[in-house]
Amino acid sequence: MRVVFLGATKGMGRALARRMSERGDQLFLLGREAEELQRSAADLAARHPQHAVVGTHACDLAVSSTFAAALDAAEAALGGFDTVVVTAGLFATQEAMEADAALAEQVLAVDFTGTVVFCEHARKRLLARGGGTLCVFSSVAGERGRKPVVLYGAAKAGLSRYLEGLDHKFRAQGLKTVTVKPGFVKTGMTAGLKPPPFAGEPEAVAQQVLRAIDGGLPVVYTPSIWRWVMLVIRWLPRFVMRKIGF
Repeated sequence: MRVVFLGATKGMGRALARRMSERGDQLFLLGREAEELQRSAADLAARHPQHAVVGTHACDLAVSSTFAAALDAAEAALGGFDTVVVTAGLFATQEAMEADAALAEQVLAVDFTGTVVFCEHARKRLLARGGGTLCVFSSVAGERGRKPVVLYGAAKAGLSRYLEGLDHKFRAQGLKTVTVKPGFVKTGMTAGLKPPPFAGEPEAVAQQVLRAIDGGLPVVYTPSIWRWVMLVIRWLPRFVMRKIGF
């Protein structure tokens, strides 16, 4: 695959980029920080020198004016692309966002508006070439309104519905939309939070997501147990949700 990858510098994104590079996919990395991009490119080159990263370019989900130039650069370097992966995003606790309106606005803008607008740029380019794969990381936080993730969950709920709509509208035209819904995964984003008994590891998540990309699955819960956890949560009556802290 010829992959444009936004968010390959940390956590689950880094693990997925390593797996893609290992098997020979061509990667063009996008991200906010030039130094982090270069470190990630060097890491992949050291691990798989025969499958070097094609290039890097700055792209910030908070700044939509960076999207077109980043995708132009990727297109030129790769000679066109057939896959776009978006693992980038922001996270903050509910308590932090309730206490800081500016932080809440930033998380909502990046995780919903910025991500959707970037995906619209990517979608149009993929469809212009006859289709391809758009794989985007959402979250199980968007499955149900829950006390610990009211704001973050709202952004991810909107993102998941958007991706579902893309799948319904454009799958017949060749666009495969893969919505990844991670549960709790041990990354820098979740550092300091108490992990549940079934917390995931980035490498296992990457393996599962890569299978979903290859199979064109529209939705993947990872770790897989979260599919059943959220099934139960979706069916709990509202009076129960008001009492529990999950």
